Amino acid sequence: MPAGNHVIGLDVGGTKTAVVLGDYAGNIYDRCEFPTCPERGFQATFGQLCECVQTVRDRATQDGRQPTAISVSIGGPLDIARGIVRSPPNLPGWDDIPLKTLLEERLGLPVHVEHDGNAGALAEWYFGAARGCQNVIFLTMGTGIGGGLILNGQLYRGTTDLAGEVGHVRIAESGPMAYGKAGSWEAFCGGAGIMRLATHLFPRRWTDEQVTVRELAELAKAGDRDAQAVLTEAGHRLGRGLAILLDILNPEIIVIGSLAVHLGELILKPAGEEMCREALPGPVVACRVVPAALGQRLGDVAALCAAIAASGGPTGRSSLASG
Repeated sequence: MPAGNHVIGLDVGGTKTAVVLGDYAGNIYDRCEFPTCPERGFQATFGQLCECVQTVRDRATQDGRQPTAISVSIGGPLDIARGIVRSPPNLPGWDDIPLKTLLEERLGLPVHVEHDGNAGALAEWYFGAARGCQNVIFLTMGTGIGGGLILNGQLYRGTTDLAGEVGHVRIAESGPMAYGKAGSWEAFCGGAGIMRLATHLFPRRWTDEQVTVRELAELAKAGDRDAQAVLTEAGHRLGRGLAILLDILNPEIIVIGSLAVHLGELILKPAGEEMCREALPGPVVACRVVPAALGQRLGDVAALCAAIAASGGPTGRSSLASG
C-alpha cells in the first residue's frame, strides 16, 4: 500500500475520544484513547486531542505510513461542510466551534468532518452488515440515539445536516426525560435513557441512575426479573420507533450499533416483536434488523469514513485488520 494512503481518524464522543491510524480500505493500524471529560471545556480537550493525534502521527511516520488527511466523527448538530460543531448535547461548551479550521491550522493536513450517525452508516455500508444495500438506516444507540441514512445508494444529510436525529422523536406522552422532554425515543432506548428507565420503573431498587446497562444485562441473563422487565420495556419502545422508520423509509436493513451489539436478543427480540405489531407488513418483510457487523471496531472504522467518502469511497477490499 502506498505510504501516503493513510488517514488519522478522530472519534469524538461525550465519554471517550479515540484517535486511530487507518487506510482507505478501512484497516486500523494504531489507536489511542482518552476520557473526553467535557466538563473541562473545549480548549483542554482540544489540546489533549492534538497531542494524541501527534503521537499517532509520529508512530505512523516511524512505521513508514504517512497520513495525508484527518477524518472526524462527532455528534451533531453540525455544519458539516464547514466543520463547525454547534453545541452537541454530549459536549457542553462546544458552541459554534470551527473544528475543521482549528485542526487544519494546528496539524497542517486536510480535515473532513462527519456526523457520527452518518459515519456509522457509511462504515456499515462500506465494510459491514449493509454492504450491497441501497436503502439503509443506521442507529448509533450508545449513550443516546442518533441515526444515519443511506437512501437510493447515497448518504442523506438533509437540508441543514440534521437528518437522522431520530432520538428526538417523542414516542410516549410520559416517561424518562431526554432532549428536555419526557417520552422521547432516546429517553427510553439510549444508554442513559435505559438507566433512567430502570429508576423510573423500579424507584425503590434503583435511584439516581445507580445501575449501568452492562449491569442490567448481566442481571437479566442471570434471571433477574426486574432487569429483564427494564430491557423488555426498552426493547418494546425501540421496536415502536423502528416501526415508524420502516413505515416512512421502507429500508432494506436497519443496523444498530453499540448497545444492540452488547445486549443482543435481550433487546432485539422484544424490539422485533413490537416492530412487527406496529409497522405495515410489507416494510417488515422487506427489512432485516441486525446489530452492527463491525462490532467493537465500529467507532474506529467510522472515524475514517469522512475522509473515505470524500475520496470517493473505499479502495480495495478491507480485511479490517487491527494492529
